[in-house]
Amino acid sequence: MPTRRRFVMNSAATAATALSAIGANDRIRFAIIGAGTRGSYIGGVFASFADAECVAVCDVYKPTREQVAAKLPGKPEAVNDYRRVLDRKDVDAVLIATPDHWHGPMVIEASEAGKDSYCEKPVTNSIETGLKMIEAARKHKRVVQVGLQQRSWRHFQENAERVQKGMFGTIYQAQCVYIGSYLRPPEEGGDPPPDLDWNLFQGPAERRRYTRSRQRLWRSFYDYSGGTLLDWGVHLTHIAHWYLSARAPLTASGSGQYVRYPCPERDQLPDSVACSWVYDRFVMTYTNSLMVNPHFDAQGNYFIGTMGSLQINRTGYRYRPNPPRVAPGQTPPPPPFEAVDESFRYVGGPSDQAHVRNFLDCVKSRQRPAVDIEDGFYATLPCLMGVLAIRYGKTYRWTGTEAKAV
Repeated sequence: MPTRRRFVMNSAATAATALSAIGANDRIRFAIIGAGTRGSYIGGVFASFADAECVAVCDVYKPTREQVAAKLPGKPEAVNDYRRVLDRKDVDAVLIATPDHWHGPMVIEASEAGKDSYCEKPVTNSIETGLKMIEAARKHKRVVQVGLQQRSWRHFQENAERVQKGMFGTIYQAQCVYIGSYLRPPEEGGDPPPDLDWNLFQGPAERRRYTRSRQRLWRSFYDYSGGTLLDWGVHLTHIAHWYLSARAPLTASGSGQYVRYPCPERDQLPDSVACSWVYDRFVMTYTNSLMVNPHFDAQGNYFIGTMGSLQINRTGYRYRPNPPRVAPGQTPPPPPFEAVDESFRYVGGPSDQAHVRNFLDCVKSRQRPAVDIEDGFYATLPCLMGVLAIRYGKTYRWTGTEAKAV
């Protein structure tokens, strides 16, 4: 058994290593890996903090990396291959905003190289890879924040407290709704643009002929992602897990149909899907279709409880008490709480700022961030199981280490 003195010495050595990696001036030197729409935006959020400095911008598409590097202060180097970033001794942390199939290898290799990671959601498009990401982060004592920024959004935090304090009674159903699809029509393959490293884009994925959709709309394809279910669904399943203190589903079932376009290769998530998951205390569902409500945005998370219900998204929340059951002629009791409707304009900047700030603080303190790699994996897990269920037409059971077809 280690003595307290040895424990203190080891802890001090770990802290010293972390601080020396950041540098004497307490500035965190970071690199962007994947500088498209999201990467360039969050990279700008990082750069807005005085204690963060961008030293490299990596992207497989030359115009993207050069344009983003030119806009950032300090003239960061524009590079093609992420391995050049990980080899640099002046990089403390990486922002990973690549297509989803690259998240796993990059977080693992960054951890092995002694870099902390801010990884966009979903954690990965592979269950096996996700578990290896957790293992690597723990083994190498790395801080890994997952970009599920609703965790840092004030009204999501306030309503988490309402649910967890029992305001709505026992929650027995969690419903997740995101309207839309990324399904693309069939497209002929061709030559990639000369400024795009198509082989490096594909990386660990199966080799395919270049199409514009695979480059620009990669979230549609199973090779790189899992459609809206893996993209937007993980935001919703994360909220459900957070509010209900859940970890993993027992089973996942799903179905889908190609409606707007044919998909002869069946290499994309269908454009009409429905999923359901069984947990030990509740049931959760997901759909990408819903009647439009003219009064408020009906997308988001729904929590149905024994005393009332809550609906919440990025532009508001509303909750209602359940109507009491009384015998004819009896006076109904007063409601347990008053109904509330709150709608406001979407403003995502403060939560993005708070989420990045939390990561930077944790890089310095070595504490776990708001959405640690393990939290991010288990938020992604139901979506990954749902994709499997839809793709292969089977129900899947979580064993604790893998999803097995029932």
